[in-house]
Amino acid sequence: MKHLIRLTDYSVQDMNNIFILADEVKSGKHKKDLSGKTIVLFFPASSIRTRVTFEKGICLLGGQPILIPSDSLDKKEKIEDVAGYLNNWADCVVIRHSNIDLIEQFSSYSIMPTINAMTKTNHPCEVLSDLYAISKQRDGYLNLAYTFVGVNANIGRAWAEAAKAFGIPFTHCCPKGYEIEHVNVEHDIEKAIKQSDIVLTDSIAKEALKDFEPYQITMDLMCSAKPNAMLNPCPPFTRGEEVSADVINSEFFVGYRFKESLLYIQQAVILYGIHA
Repeated sequence: MKHLIRLTDYSVQDMNNIFILADEVKSGKHKKDLSGKTIVLFFPASSIRTRVTFEKGICLLGGQPILIPSDSLDKKEKIEDVAGYLNNWADCVVIRHSNIDLIEQFSSYSIMPTINAMTKTNHPCEVLSDLYAISKQRDGYLNLAYTFVGVNANIGRAWAEAAKAFGIPFTHCCPKGYEIEHVNVEHDIEKAIKQSDIVLTDSIAKEALKDFEPYQITMDLMCSAKPNAMLNPCPPFTRGEEVSADVINSEFFVGYRFKESLLYIQQAVILYGIHA
């Protein structure tokens, strides 16, 4: 049994094992591996991609997903009591909640794997999925130069976790005052992109839009990046804010099918969590 709260919980070998499982799931194996198992999902109504892929993935493996609104965990009942009762019936719990401390607390009382499906601190499954998709398109994917352009929020911090856990060359590019702690920072957007193989972005909060205007990823910037560079904006993205419209219509954009990997990785994370 293995939880996934932060990517630093995992080693490179853990990640490789999950990628092998994802390959096997994609090829049609493990179709009944969750037969007779119940996976409890705590999700807010606003979740789209992560919720769809978790629910569909569980069903495809023969499991039973039970969806509960994540604000149910905000009631006055203690988390240790919620976990204590669910230990009787659930085989895995997937939680999307703003507070990572709540998920960590739940996992400390859980005898089943607890999976973080997004918090305000990080988004580990999303980044694992992206790394898996990149590994299918680029040799030596852990040695490529990854540059995140955006605010200090959950997506950037999840990539910083991945860099620490898996030894990925990682740079955060941003205006002064938005830096992620303990990572390499570059404030010059042109210099940062020229050194990049993989360019990552996240949506920008309204109050930060003006500061990030000079940091919009454009065709000209991507043309200056390393050969075969890829642009991977975390959805939902907004044309005219963190990315230009024309760069999304270009060959640099990884495309919508890139996120197909979410399904296989989230299935693999559940299987790995239960059987590790």
